[in-house]
Amino acid sequence: MKVVVTGMGVVCSIAQTVPAFTRALREGQCGIGPIPDAGDGGPRVAALVKDFKFADAVAAQGTLPEEVRQLAVRTAHRSPEPLQMDLVAAMEAYGDAGLPDSAPPADRVGLVVAGHNLSSGYVQDLFTKYENNPEYLPARFALHYMDTDRVGTLSQVLGIKGEGYTVGGASASGNVGIVNGSRLVETGAVDVCLVVGASTDLSPMEKRGLATLGAVAGTGADEPERARCRPFDVRHDGFVPGQGSACIVLESERSARARGADILAELAGYDLKLDANSMPDPHEDGETKVMAGAMAKAGVRPEQIDYVNAHATATPLGDEIEVRALVRVFGTAVGRPWVNATKGLIGHCMCAAGVVEAVASIIQLRDGFVHPNLNLRRPIDDGCRFVHGAAVPADIQYALSNSFGFGGFNTSIVLRRPSHASGAHG
Repeated sequence: MKVVVTGMGVVCSIAQTVPAFTRALREGQCGIGPIPDAGDGGPRVAALVKDFKFADAVAAQGTLPEEVRQLAVRTAHRSPEPLQMDLVAAMEAYGDAGLPDSAPPADRVGLVVAGHNLSSGYVQDLFTKYENNPEYLPARFALHYMDTDRVGTLSQVLGIKGEGYTVGGASASGNVGIVNGSRLVETGAVDVCLVVGASTDLSPMEKRGLATLGAVAGTGADEPERARCRPFDVRHDGFVPGQGSACIVLESERSARARGADILAELAGYDLKLDANSMPDPHEDGETKVMAGAMAKAGVRPEQIDYVNAHATATPLGDEIEVRALVRVFGTAVGRPWVNATKGLIGHCMCAAGVVEAVASIIQLRDGFVHPNLNLRRPIDDGCRFVHGAAVPADIQYALSNSFGFGGFNTSIVLRRPSHASGAHG
């Protein structure tokens, strides 16, 4: 059964809607900037969502009925802001897919929330007040601190009654969610499945822990703020945390055509495998296998891939292993597909990254361009066809998007431009 994408939504540091995200990608806008020094040894730069106003963002979802927008505000107006961002992204995708007018029965719509340990920052923020006065604890704290609160809130607002759950795979969580959502559709458990890459609210301890691992970029005080995230550049020194949520609507092709929905892309293939590795270090063999496996499931050869949205966190070992895996997978065709890193623009959106990058990949596939790698001046490899400092027109039929996570999670998905879509017009 073919699985297609019929809707998208996004909230991140450079855009709070898909049309705005499209413009920002094409222009190479960067959401990375300095953050106050908390004195905890954590990151000094991040890509944060600015000026997010939940009520205004909900009111702007004009494709959804007024009663749904009112329900969203009533249900989530006191929820933590990361959940509110998830809800807005899901509402945009739901409307984009045309579901308000033609959704299948509620029990034929599923929901997968990609992410885990999502609310540590929320818990930490409340702890001091709780310690001083335990009665301060909000009445719904026991719900809000659980990852499943995202499932419950989104399903209530959008009336979803099919299968639903959370999944996790560290930084690969987004793609893990996409794989699971696709399987729900493929097996006929649901006709439509919303996959939400959930915003991760890191605590100070978690930020310091990542810095202790050597995974976070340094301060780079002698350079512009945006130059501190350098995927595939010889000066890369770690990732920049990013804030973001995204949602894609997966659907059986049969359901989409029956509803007359606009098909944005086909999820042609995917693969997910472990390295049997509890450490943060990546493995070339595992990354190679999932890229090859996703292409095999899609029925495409390496030389047919036009574009790779790389995991590319800008950690030296991570970038170097991914390049080596790309060389192994593509062989003599390694210089053919364009390669870029969305994290260079919006930072590493943690558990949401895979879904945010799937949205970015579909936008580029649909609109016929590849966004820039802003800070790529001296590539670590001369064989790959890296995008440099400006967007480039590109005729993309097949796109490959990678996500890898601590603990040996390897994932890759293949997206195909639908046959009715036009060619490049970027």
